[in-house]
Amino acid sequence: MEYNTTAKRLTLPEYGRNLQNMVDFCVTIENRDERNRCADTIINIMGNMFPQLRDVNDFKHILWDHLAIMSDFRLDVDYPYEIIKKDNLYKRPPTVPYSESEIIYRHYGQILEKLIHKASYMEDGDEKEALIHLIATQMKRSFLTWNKDSVDNRKILKDLAELSEGKIIRYEDSFKISDNFDLTDAIPRNNPPSNKKKKKKSK
Repeated sequence: MEYNTTAKRLTLPEYGRNLQNMVDFCVTIENRDERNRCADTIINIMGNMFPQLRDVNDFKHILWDHLAIMSDFRLDVDYPYEIIKKDNLYKRPPTVPYSESEIIYRHYGQILEKLIHKASYMEDGDEKEALIHLIATQMKRSFLTWNKDSVDNRKILKDLAELSEGKIIRYEDSFKISDNFDLTDAIPRNNPPSNKKKKKKSK
């Protein structure tokens, strides 16, 4: 008896050994027309194995690529699509470039630094103050993620002044940083929506 552990390694194990045997047999068929019919039958079986993927774009194209891969690109048939090249199959993808921008305090992150820069050049007003409160609160939360013991509000305000290059200076006695800051409370509303239903005018 032949065990799977001693058999040839499956290229695409999700299709199983029986289908791999069909592909191996198809390669040995000498008549091209019969070989094409055998390949079409194998493709139909492969599609029936994964009916949930039939709505995927280029599903048939993917199956023909898999058939070529399972035959180790030895199957000579009339492919209805341009199949993947063997050289491209094992080609490594290009390296993803990392951002080279320097982050002053990594526990705050780059997005917070960009928000501080934006707030630094905003006109004075309620909107700017609301954004500064949001930034300071998020800085406090980020700091607590890095140092779970405690955080001094003076440290947060000091870092805020440093990251804004001295454009945003707030003092602890007049600027409170809330632990549970609600965004909806921070955004000023010129015309707050009313929850009262409008009364219908009586005719």
